[in-house]
Amino acid sequence: MGASETPARRGPLGRGRAPDPVYAPMSFQKWWRTLGWRHLVLLVAVLFSLYPLAWMVSASINPIDTLSGARLIPQGASFENYGQILENPPGSPFMTWLATSWKISLVVALANVLLGAMSAYAFSRFRFTGRRLGLLSMLLVQVFPQFLAFVAIFLILDQLGVVVPAIGLDTHLGLILVYLGGAIGFNTFLIKGFMDSVPISLDESARVDGATPTQIFWRIILPLVRPALAVIGVIAFVTAFSEFVLARTLLTTVDNLTYAVGLQTFTLSEYASRWGQLAAGAVIGSLPIVVTFLVFQRAIVSGLTQGAVKG
Repeated sequence: MGASETPARRGPLGRGRAPDPVYAPMSFQKWWRTLGWRHLVLLVAVLFSLYPLAWMVSASINPIDTLSGARLIPQGASFENYGQILENPPGSPFMTWLATSWKISLVVALANVLLGAMSAYAFSRFRFTGRRLGLLSMLLVQVFPQFLAFVAIFLILDQLGVVVPAIGLDTHLGLILVYLGGAIGFNTFLIKGFMDSVPISLDESARVDGATPTQIFWRIILPLVRPALAVIGVIAFVTAFSEFVLARTLLTTVDNLTYAVGLQTFTLSEYASRWGQLAAGAVIGSLPIVVTFLVFQRAIVSGLTQGAVKG
């Protein structure tokens, strides 16, 4: 065999192996028809989403409190607006508002996950009179947005505040209860779909070993539906953190306001020209949402994809 000859490669049974395929480079026209236009649409969508954010960041570092003649890259950019926000000046305790929103959002997210999981477990595993009617009623209530009933909610909390002041108007606990009542139906239905996909045989095996329904719920069911719980928790946190209408209606004292409602004070008569501080507050307030999605992005994607293929 000559030096220039290459021995034929053999397969596991000694047979000749087919040569590796040679891929010809894709022409630009074919690439554009198959993939190129998708990249262009994605790029346009990204630019459309980032454009308002870029202007908000630009306004936050603009030393001149004006929107007329503003440029994307302002002259004399500084972080003075951020310093004034973090100093908590009288009349605009921004850090207090931000801490209030964090507290309310975390409590709402945890309570939503816990109550939704318990309700879903009851509807998924137990058979009782009114089970189907209860599910349909919860879904029917979710058809109507919660803020449509803000007048009734206001009157209810006003009356409850006379009996139990801790859950009346201008209280954080009352606002938390309102948020929980508006989301429990959707959360229950979503988590129930995940629990229905968990085999009943696991429950039966645990009962044979002497486990109670409570132990089955905490030690078997909950670990298996963690992706759904993560999605519910993140959605509840983001929704409560950015909610405005109900918080604006039920909270009145300046120190009790949430972040979203507190930002409105920068656009009222006394603060009509403080656009730089408004933009700085919006940028600072958006950081918790960004951090939440970055931390839980794997759980969110896992929960959404698993929920899409479960029957």
